[in-house]
Amino acid sequence: MALYRTRSAAVYGIDAHLIDVEVDMAQAGSSRDFVTVGMPDTAIRESRERIKSALLNSGFGYPTRSVTINLAPANVRKEGAGFDLPMAMGILGAMGVFQGSERHLLVGELSLDGMIRPVRGALSMAVCARKMGIANVVVPEDNAAEAAVVEGVNVYGVRHLGEAVSLFTQPDRKEPARPLAPLAIDPASYANLDFADVRGQTIAKRALEVAAAGAHNLLMIGPPGSGKTMLARRLPGILPPLSFIEALETTQIHSVAGVLAKGAGLLAARPFRSPHHTVSDAGLIGGGSGTPRPGEVSLAHNGVLFLDELPEFARNVLELLRQPLEEGSVSLARTNMSLTFPANLMLLGAMNPCPCGFYGDRNKECRCTGTQIQRYIGKISGPLLDRIDIHIDVPAVQYKELRGEGDGVSSAQMRERVNRAREVQNARGFWNSRIPSAALRKVCELDAGGERTLEMAVRKLNLSARSHDRLLKVARTVADLGGEAQVAAKHIAEAVQYRSLDREYWAA
Repeated sequence: MALYRTRSAAVYGIDAHLIDVEVDMAQAGSSRDFVTVGMPDTAIRESRERIKSALLNSGFGYPTRSVTINLAPANVRKEGAGFDLPMAMGILGAMGVFQGSERHLLVGELSLDGMIRPVRGALSMAVCARKMGIANVVVPEDNAAEAAVVEGVNVYGVRHLGEAVSLFTQPDRKEPARPLAPLAIDPASYANLDFADVRGQTIAKRALEVAAAGAHNLLMIGPPGSGKTMLARRLPGILPPLSFIEALETTQIHSVAGVLAKGAGLLAARPFRSPHHTVSDAGLIGGGSGTPRPGEVSLAHNGVLFLDELPEFARNVLELLRQPLEEGSVSLARTNMSLTFPANLMLLGAMNPCPCGFYGDRNKECRCTGTQIQRYIGKISGPLLDRIDIHIDVPAVQYKELRGEGDGVSSAQMRERVNRAREVQNARGFWNSRIPSAALRKVCELDAGGERTLEMAVRKLNLSARSHDRLLKVARTVADLGGEAQVAAKHIAEAVQYRSLDREYWAA
């Protein structure tokens, strides 16, 4: 047999697309002739040496004829070493070692000894196989758990090229991988990150609870050592558990990015990403050379993106957050493709009030000039600030609070209230931070006192139209936490408390 075809997949964005791997062996030629066509990248063009060594070291030999491999469709760029396995299997099929690979999708990188290394995007490839009606998926063993999550396909994890060949020569010897049961988050896993351990900061803890209940973005402003990072790292412990659909989509993004742990199945915990302030725009939003990869905002999808020392991030990088915060996704345009990554996240920011960190502190003198302070906070633009629902002051903890017993409110208690509020929002069909403009007036119905309080707040704080809407959404969340159907003056008043800093502090 001179012509043989196997199937593989290439990932673009978070979706995989079917790729036909066609192998042709000429009757005459040299074993040195090995040509790959179909817009392969450097890693694929270098596969000749990996494939040749793997075949020889696995005892299959290497053909003496010239080999031509076509990756179809030819007008789409192919990247990565994941095509090693389907190309090697195509050569073996053309040599007559086995037959019948049409109902298999293969992916894997080969080592020189024939071992198969893990690849990115195995979960997306399994989803692609199901959509295209391909019954069997052959992946590296380290990727089997994530790919087996997809129902309707048989996933086989293989460690060696010989094991992959035996799937065709002795198909009954190996059972398909079984999907791991979705992991349930044990509340005890958050025992070391409990809000009960936080001394003082009652207002900050309440604001974080409101933010978690409505999926609102939040900014904390306070001096060094006031506990901003400590508070931030406890936020995931009060968020609702991932639904199956959320877990599947989140796992798919982490698989494509190559950050999923070996042997991991579905992710159980909501992501908490905390990039350093030196992150590039491509690192934060996504991109890179070749096919764009998901950035930190997509890796935080369905979770939390924590930006510590917010003004230290490059201003142009921060401005790129506008689209994901507004639309819940990131669109990246390239010459030959345009990709969209999900980015439905909670933004949690923390910053000092000035470069030295002690502006407004009662106990320590601030050494910064007015110009330095304005330059420091000016890195956060008004449009970006308008997209942050809640901003709170996190002052230094006083000695009595530090040595006291705390307020006794635990993460478990806060999580219970948050879950109840989220259930109310799920019945409406959207979280409060995502209330559509057309439904805002109906969902956030005000009583007479609430109307007067809102009018006073908008006039006094000179709020923009976007800030007005976000104020209402936060007030709706406060009412949901209290189990009240109508938004009253007290709910507006609490929401104003979380919005006043952007005007009062910036003006000062």
